Amino acid sequence: MPTACPVNSHNEWDPLEEVIVGTLEGAMFPAWNTINVATAPPGEWLAAERRVGGGGSPYPPALVEAAQRDLEGFIQILEAEGVRVRRLDRTHFAAGFGTPEWQVSSGFCAANPRDPFMVIGNEILETPMADRSRYFEAWPYRPLFKEYFKAGAKWTAAPKPQLLDDLYDRQYTVPAPDEPMRFVVGEFEPVFDAADFVRCGRDIFGQKSNVTNQLGIDWLQRHLGEGYRVHVLENLSPETIHIDTTFMPLAPGKVLVNPDFLDLDRLPSLLKRWDLLVPPPPVPIVGDPLQLVSEWAGLNVLMLDEERIIVEKRQEPLIQALKNWGFKPIPCAFERYYPFLGSFHCATLDIRRRGELQSYF
Repeated sequence: MPTACPVNSHNEWDPLEEVIVGTLEGAMFPAWNTINVATAPPGEWLAAERRVGGGGSPYPPALVEAAQRDLEGFIQILEAEGVRVRRLDRTHFAAGFGTPEWQVSSGFCAANPRDPFMVIGNEILETPMADRSRYFEAWPYRPLFKEYFKAGAKWTAAPKPQLLDDLYDRQYTVPAPDEPMRFVVGEFEPVFDAADFVRCGRDIFGQKSNVTNQLGIDWLQRHLGEGYRVHVLENLSPETIHIDTTFMPLAPGKVLVNPDFLDLDRLPSLLKRWDLLVPPPPVPIVGDPLQLVSEWAGLNVLMLDEERIIVEKRQEPLIQALKNWGFKPIPCAFERYYPFLGSFHCATLDIRRRGELQSYF
């Protein structure tokens, strides 16, 4: 049943009616800071800095133009499938900023609205991100959020983190395979990225990572209250920052699971009633010269409903597997967007899906 509020989204698969899509305008490649010791493979952040002309620099025009072509193709597909696409006003990330305790030379970009925002029902939630360069990333979205608020949506911001040096393990090293998992962020204060969580109605699945700590998970559970359950998955990758290349619910009873990042025998027991869809090995990425995204970026898919699914067109084995599982893949070229650290799920924020809050377990 349609709702009077323009914001209404409870899961990853109800029919998508309205979505915010990221923008590449004003994108800056941030200078290295402490958190990047864990969020990028050793040495790769500095190598990417050299390719773009230095940290705190605008992305090269050729990278932006190539990514923009892929983005426009993606938007054309969304609109052709009946989705209302909302875009951002002019954005600005070149200015440096800071607090009394720290400074950065620039921001990042607004390419990936899934990272800083979560929609739960009729509520837009701004998350307390752990990356200093993304501290003001919410600003380009404010005109849209004010519009939604005036039309009846809830609009909440988690406590803005201090991001002091005390949050980060400045002696961090990547754990060896036989060592316990550890991350660069500690438990100094609640921090989390929205992209470390996926929604299945009253059940939310999340993970600890290099941008999400246990205090952040606890804050989210207490904020949502007794009507929701937050389940924590254990990601096996020490470089993990977001869950949407690891665990992606596609429809009631069906979830795409990454066999490299999850121990399928140690998932929450309530998933035993669901089909665990194990994808084929990914096709190597060729359209991303910065090489900072996971080789599993192809799992960062976007559901338009319980059948239609937008997938990177070069991931042909995954497309065939999805067909075999009963889905209707819509191939779309998007690898040239990867230098901006996201794919279809990252590059969008569901504003309205046609459906009601339910429990699927």
